[in-house]
Amino acid sequence: MSATPRAVGRLIDELCRLPGIGPKTASRLTFFLLRAPAEQALSLAEAIRQVKERTVLCSICFNIAESSPCPICSSPERDGTQLCVVEEPLDVLAIERTHLYHGLYHVLHGAISPVEGIGPEELKIRELMSRLKNGGVREVLLATNPNLEGEATAMYIARQILPLGIRVTRLARGLPIGGDLEYADEVTLGQALEGRREV
Repeated sequence: MSATPRAVGRLIDELCRLPGIGPKTASRLTFFLLRAPAEQALSLAEAIRQVKERTVLCSICFNIAESSPCPICSSPERDGTQLCVVEEPLDVLAIERTHLYHGLYHVLHGAISPVEGIGPEELKIRELMSRLKNGGVREVLLATNPNLEGEATAMYIARQILPLGIRVTRLARGLPIGGDLEYADEVTLGQALEGRREV
């Protein structure tokens, strides 16, 4: 017989299913919610319900939005000749925070990962190619993560796009601001050397 009430155990189990949350963190969050005022816990529950009911995938870029097409795809102020390809909707938010990119996006919803059984057909690559074949895009910026899966995805997509005669670029990589050269790994330092530019 468990000392934990069934409802508490269920919430801990559900929180454990979230990425980056293990049993200890799930237990802490559960007991925080138990001690919190009822309004705070119910407000969280309502926010979760609303995010599931009120969000959709944009029919053009596959970003998360409240309407389709999303505000970025429907904005006349965005540069329709540039298309930035990212792995996840969070990547769109990160790039938008820079206020330096003014083109459109395409969200893949993952990266090629044979280990996890994710191939190109599980991603929004077919939809990307359809967008490109419709014309208008002159540059595709591949902004996948700089890891094994992101690199494999970028290389696969670049091979698909090159026959279309569209310029394919990749985010520059190198040293972080405030970092010391002595702590940089060889790959990062090598990429910084290769990507050097005029001052």
